[in-house]
Amino acid sequence: MMPTKQALLIIDYTNDFVADKGALTCGKPGQVLAPAIVNLAEQQFAQGDWVLLPTDVHTPHDPYHPESKLFPPHNVRNTWGRELYGPLKTWFEAHQNETTVWQFDKTRYSSFAGTDLDLRLRERGVLTLHLVGVCTDICVLHTAVDAYNLGYKLVIHEAGVASFNQAGHDWALGHFKNSLGATIV
Repeated sequence: MMPTKQALLIIDYTNDFVADKGALTCGKPGQVLAPAIVNLAEQQFAQGDWVLLPTDVHTPHDPYHPESKLFPPHNVRNTWGRELYGPLKTWFEAHQNETTVWQFDKTRYSSFAGTDLDLRLRERGVLTLHLVGVCTDICVLHTAVDAYNLGYKLVIHEAGVASFNQAGHDWALGHFKNSLGATIV
């Protein structure tokens, strides 16, 4: 099957952001997303879409990284906290060798900042991005803004995004629709 012109981005769905004992967890709001995210990943994969997992990575107490001043150490490479959360980890392990599925490091809120994501999407002719993950008002938002500025069509899956800040989550959903022209499903 030839890959389609769509990609699903599963943003930062890791233990540190979702699990009860995560360093910077959104907790239950993030945990309840797991079935919807895995089902969407399987659906998108089955129809030939790209399934990408941009995953935050940090060095603890990095004096040059702005997040070190804002948040406790999180998503440190080779730790439990950076592992994908729950059933997504199992799904990824079963699909990680597929050509349309890949995980990649990101060190900023946006999946585009400092990565080759835009280049790789353009090489593959991707025009539409489906976004899920955490946190709605931080990494999902910044990825969406960059995608919008780069000319991608956006689809935000409401049952696939959450935050530790409900007001920020609600604001971001409105911003996706009203300022970025995203389709909310």
